[in-house]
Amino acid sequence: MRYPEPLIAPMRADLTQYGVVETRTPADVDRLLGPNSGNVLMIVNSVCGCAAGKARPAVGMALANEHKPDAVGTVFAGADVEAVAHLRELLAGLPPSSPSMALFRNGKPLFMLHRHQIESRQAPEIAQILSSAFDEFCVTAKQ
Repeated sequence: MRYPEPLIAPMRADLTQYGVVETRTPADVDRLLGPNSGNVLMIVNSVCGCAAGKARPAVGMALANEHKPDAVGTVFAGADVEAVAHLRELLAGLPPSSPSMALFRNGKPLFMLHRHQIESRQAPEIAQILSSAFDEFCVTAKQ
């Protein structure tokens, strides 16, 4: 059973306020993560407390970094069921996790931050990890 949209709408807005694009279908995911998509951060959003108090605020902080991905998208676990499943197919070999964040280059995963790495840290620490990944991967692709 999917989460009711009125329940999760504010949780979606926690990310879209930063310009994060919602990808609610597999086709939406494919459009964002196409072969020439550049660097894309994909966030698996969730209703859990670590998403609310840590993951979503960390994304906002990290997107203030000098280097950042070309695009940022999100799927919502428990709501965008097919889109989440499709994203997890693209992350084959990596365990499913929500919340989580994965950085892709041209549709191929480069870096992933799993729930266990999120729930044990505070938002500024998570933002620093993301910013470091942006500095490493998002600069290299543009050189």
